[in-house]
Amino acid sequence: MGLRAAVAGASGYAGGELLRLLLAHPDIEPVTLTAASQVGAYVGDVHPHLPALAGERFVATTPEALNAADVVFLALPHGESSALTLDAPLVVDLGQDRRHVDGWVYGLAERARPALRTATRVAAPGCYPTAVSLALGPLLDAGLVEAEDVVVVASSGTSGAGRSANVALLGSEVMGDVAAYKVAAHQHMPEIATTLGLDRLSFTTTLAPMPRGILATCTARTTASAAALRGALREAYDGEPFVHVLPEGRWPHTAATAGSNACHLQVATDGTRAIVVAALDNLGKGAAGQAVQCANLALGLPETAGLTSNGVAP
Repeated sequence: MGLRAAVAGASGYAGGELLRLLLAHPDIEPVTLTAASQVGAYVGDVHPHLPALAGERFVATTPEALNAADVVFLALPHGESSALTLDAPLVVDLGQDRRHVDGWVYGLAERARPALRTATRVAAPGCYPTAVSLALGPLLDAGLVEAEDVVVVASSGTSGAGRSANVALLGSEVMGDVAAYKVAAHQHMPEIATTLGLDRLSFTTTLAPMPRGILATCTARTTASAAALRGALREAYDGEPFVHVLPEGRWPHTAATAGSNACHLQVATDGTRAIVVAALDNLGKGAAGQAVQCANLALGLPETAGLTSNGVAP
């Protein structure tokens, strides 16, 4: 038997994706599956795509249930995980409660790998901040773009809003429609600004009629050439297992990253602004996959264990 994992919020979308990934993990086994409204329900009734766990039942989310595990994944609604007192050896929080909080490593592996290797408490980034940070981080680090005027327009699939009933997320409401939401007030704006050290950020999000995916178009003022911008991204990511700078002329799209832990990037310039487009699966690299990647590093396991950079098509 491998390391024992507890997944809090296992009945949700991110929790279900964690279970799917852990079932294929060579070293981590999901043994404690907690929920709130679904306590007592069979996993197979909530996640019919996970037959290996069909006969298991969700239990209540308590510190006692979680602390018995070697690693705890918290896939809880934002604001709920901070109420839990945990002493498990490793805790990875997918929510926003502990991001940029003392004592917790901000778990974007590509930019925090050394700290993650010794971490016992990890705050995994949000899906939008992951896409934007991977897109612009290397360019800001290299001084190729300005931090004073960053503009991001990004679309998300409906699973990003969670599994709770919401009339605005009914299929008949979202099919054939794209709508902006939380304009100038999205909860991820401070996280992105803090992560990248931005002086000014314009961030607009839209809901797209798809279950999974993030497509972020990130722009910033620059005097650099497209070749220089591309070179900075290639230097940062050519050795990375999950971040891929696409060949010139090929642009990211969400379907290519579905079911994977990959982020696809492409860059151009219009002469005054750098334009970086990032695509990822909001439940993969934007949530569960990223959490597993962080846990692998913290536990001394191969970073890619249980994960893939290959998407699912069609």
